[in-house]
Amino acid sequence: MPVMDRQVCIPPELPELLKQFTKAAIRMQPQDLIQWGVEYFEAIARGETPPMREQSERVALSNWTELTPELLKILHSQVAGRLIIHADELAQMWKVLNLPTDLFNSLMNVGRFTEEIEWLKFLALACSSLGVTIAKTLKIICEVLSCDHAGGPPRIPFSTFQFLYTYIAEVDGEISASHVSRMLNYIEHEVIGPDGLIKVNDFTQNPRVQLE
Repeated sequence: MPVMDRQVCIPPELPELLKQFTKAAIRMQPQDLIQWGVEYFEAIARGETPPMREQSERVALSNWTELTPELLKILHSQVAGRLIIHADELAQMWKVLNLPTDLFNSLMNVGRFTEEIEWLKFLALACSSLGVTIAKTLKIICEVLSCDHAGGPPRIPFSTFQFLYTYIAEVDGEISASHVSRMLNYIEHEVIGPDGLIKVNDFTQNPRVQLE
């Protein structure tokens, strides 16, 4: 029987396998796609994890230019718990992640930062460029700052939330200090539990919390 007349049997797992390979290739963006593909499928055949770089290395080598919460989380990990960071050092971190210079300069101008930058304030403004509204901005901040690796909802200390909400409201300029104080007082006494942490749901799904 001619080869072309033979029925070709496609393994049912092939479409999902190719889908995962395509997604991995897009994330990795290897310089030699063929060689990387060979290593990828050889690892699959051996039952091993396919070759993947660490996230920070992957981002540094990619051509991403759009700021994302994931990139902000990487920046936050690089700041390593410092409250103050030098502008030149932060600019270099920004450059390594290939983020747009005009956005960095805009954040510097809005925050009126000089040589020494209060990291949490810079982070808050960076999140606000993604969040549109104050509630969404604070949600992103919680996701970036959260150190909860147990799979629970993102949460941060209420004192940190208080500082960031007050700062964002001041920069916004359209929310009265009395409104901010009233919301923080309600959250602190009616929402926050004994652990002193605030979860995203505490201010996004509580009808009495109106941050705007």
